[in-house]
Amino acid sequence: MIPLKDDNPIRTFPFITISLIVLNCIIFIWQITSPLGIERIAYYFGAIPHNLLSFNLVIQPVHPMISVFTSMFLHGGLLHLAGNMLYLWIFGNNIEDSLGHLRFLIFYLFSGIVAVYSHAITDADSFIPMIGASGAVSGVLGAYLLLFPKAKVYTFFFFGFFWQIIKLPAVVVIGFWAFIQIVSGMLTYGIGHQGGVAWFAHIGGFIIGLLTIKLWLPKRYYSQ
Repeated sequence: MIPLKDDNPIRTFPFITISLIVLNCIIFIWQITSPLGIERIAYYFGAIPHNLLSFNLVIQPVHPMISVFTSMFLHGGLLHLAGNMLYLWIFGNNIEDSLGHLRFLIFYLFSGIVAVYSHAITDADSFIPMIGASGAVSGVLGAYLLLFPKAKVYTFFFFGFFWQIIKLPAVVVIGFWAFIQIVSGMLTYGIGHQGGVAWFAHIGGFIIGLLTIKLWLPKRYYSQ
């Protein structure tokens, strides 16, 4: 299932959501045009678990603590970028509308930080960098699931040669996504040092978004 759009209206223009998408795209263009190359940029600016958790830090060009933030804006390929930005566009604008622009930005970065460390503690000795907005976007998905479970999402459903666009409740679309992350994380746990998808970053970001979103809501939200 691939979500395409939702039918959940917003009251304010999503400045931060659009700015994050534009910034991620600009940085990706830099990645693919830079003489450094995507791989070297990932090792320079990605979040490396060993560097984050070890007292004997292996210093990158940026301090490992800074790499927690820089890693959120790097991507390993066009599909990686497109998938993350699609989910951010569909679900991010409503969370920004609910939180307000500044609160949303802080919430997004906070979810990303939790996601990075969720991955790091499950593969603490790894020197493989984690990159991507997936962890922060996962926090947005967790928030959306709690706030708008009944919102309808237009979803591209395909099975073999059969395909159709159907409207499904957000709880089904995001719930299915979360199920895949959890199952994949459990199946791959302990298989470290091989790269691939940082499933536990997705899980950590999703859970923190789900559990804390109501703490981020402004008071006006409760009076409606």
